[in-house]
Amino acid sequence: MLRGHRVIGIDLVRDDALSADALSMIGESEAELAAIYPADVRYAFSPDQLRMAGVAFLTAYRNRKPVGCGGVALLGAYGELKRIFVTKTARGTGVAEVIVAQLEDIARNAPHPIMRLETGEASPEAIRFYTRVGYQRRGPFGEYIENGSSVFMEKRL
Repeated sequence: MLRGHRVIGIDLVRDDALSADALSMIGESEAELAAIYPADVRYAFSPDQLRMAGVAFLTAYRNRKPVGCGGVALLGAYGELKRIFVTKTARGTGVAEVIVAQLEDIARNAPHPIMRLETGEASPEAIRFYTRVGYQRRGPFGEYIENGSSVFMEKRL
């Protein structure tokens, strides 16, 4: 288990994006995204892309059952959150906060003083969550383009 940010009953494990539990979480995430967004505005890395990009990936467990995941890609002078997901039954319990805080620690220790992310306008819960934990809207970054659906956010660590 990773040290630091802990919610009682939640364990974070540094994982391979191709492990069975990570694939399960990514699959749930992808199904949820596909129900909301058309393919041309979904930018989520596949498990293979996560691995090839060297993304530091975490799986969150409660009672030894996976309940969330997320990663950070360390890019130039910033880290980018990737594949942040919490199962519906674990939402609102602090799991997302623990995942994001640990990924921010990884970026901070790299050192990467800025964290960025891309989410979508049709995900107001995600936008509210990221705003609550200190992220602010910004314009596109990296290879992203303005598409009328994406929301780009940033936080100084």
